[in-house]
Amino acid sequence: MASLHSAYRKGVNLGGWLSQYGAGGAEHFARFITETDIGRIADWGMDHVRLPVDCTVLEEIEAPHKLIEAGFERIDECIRWCERAGLKLILDLHKAPGFSFDNLAANELFRSPALQARMLRLWKAIATRYADRYPAMVFELMNEVVLPDSAPWNTLIHEIVPAIHAIDPKRLVMVGGNHYNAVSELANLRRFDDPRVLYTFHFYEPLPFTHQGAHWVPELVAYGQVLDYPGPMEGLAAFLESTPSARERLGPFAGTSGDREELRRLLQPALDFMQAHQVPLYCGEFGVIETAPAGSRRRWHADIVALFNEYGIGRAVWSYKEMDFGLVDLRGKVRDPELVSIVARG
Repeated sequence: MASLHSAYRKGVNLGGWLSQYGAGGAEHFARFITETDIGRIADWGMDHVRLPVDCTVLEEIEAPHKLIEAGFERIDECIRWCERAGLKLILDLHKAPGFSFDNLAANELFRSPALQARMLRLWKAIATRYADRYPAMVFELMNEVVLPDSAPWNTLIHEIVPAIHAIDPKRLVMVGGNHYNAVSELANLRRFDDPRVLYTFHFYEPLPFTHQGAHWVPELVAYGQVLDYPGPMEGLAAFLESTPSARERLGPFAGTSGDREELRRLLQPALDFMQAHQVPLYCGEFGVIETAPAGSRRRWHADIVALFNEYGIGRAVWSYKEMDFGLVDLRGKVRDPELVSIVARG
């Protein structure tokens, strides 16, 4: 298994194409990512892409179990591009029936047996379509689960994974932990005694630096600090004193050093998981918001890539185009060639 997993060593997310696409329709799907983009990613020296796909691309919202052939054809097309470019692929169900990481109040998946059955049927349909095809594709069950407790997620994945393997016995399947795939939640995953199951986490630490000013994190908008890396979380302790509501999310970062050794400390739960269970790990997302100081953005990526390489952790940077973290802009122009070189190291 380790040799298979090591093949997914350095990659790029294709966020914003078949997931989080807003009002985009057929024209967006046809233009946002093309074979030229896949070829460029291969030319950078990457070995795979992570392809986030929302369930709404694959299944009619108002007609449960009615599959959308055009959505599957988009995946088929991406597979062909990747095959021609020599890239592997991770198929990530980014938003699932009844669950979206960016609208937690509306989520019903873990309260609805019907929605759980719908998700199971969708994964069976995916497994059936790709059974014995493109063995270099990994199925990632769902992006960034968020629950008060991991038990419902553990129950669901232990239903879906065997169902996939009953249809496609050789397929590698990937699962991540609770709280947005937090590294600290790996310990709460109920593991599989199965070398066909891989484990993933996301790494955007320290959050006040990587997401500085992010409009979807109100605590950081209120904090309003421009931060450099390496460097301390300037003014964070004082901000938390005046804004108690931000302490839960930002409190752990007050007084931290903001350097490579701090990243290593924050990564330690992943290292412990690997050591305890003798399994490889994969980081499905990592990155720094594009509005952060450019030099600091480069230095953070250089340090975390060096740590991933040191510990043999595969990874995919977030994200290729736009999405507030993009390596290229909406027209496809590389924003920072030095940053591209950094994330392709190893």
